[in-house]
Amino acid sequence: MLKTLASFGLSRVESEVYIHLAKAGPSTTKDLTSGLRMPKQQLYPTLKSLKKKGLVTSRPEHTALFSAIAFEELLNLFMKLNAEEAKTIREAKQKLVNSWLDLTRQNNS
Repeated sequence: MLKTLASFGLSRVESEVYIHLAKAGPSTTKDLTSGLRMPKQQLYPTLKSLKKKGLVTSRPEHTALFSAIAFEELLNLFMKLNAEEAKTIREAKQKLVNSWLDLTRQNNS
């Protein structure tokens, strides 16, 4: 599973935190630092990154609870991102090919 998540662009630490949350359910930072044996200095930026990517949510209570989105939602999110990237490349393809041909012609002249 770590390899699969890495192929989606997650770091090893992000993958470990996501998997732990997915298995354990909603957790506090104390639960996470204990369960993952990870210092808070490493955990907080990782949680922030996962939240920014939309893979982790939090409930701002007295003690915040962090939750992982469902794995199927994660797959849907990455499929959507890859589809958008492919569309962007498809739309720019001819312009990129023309630029490449111009560049190679200049080098051959």
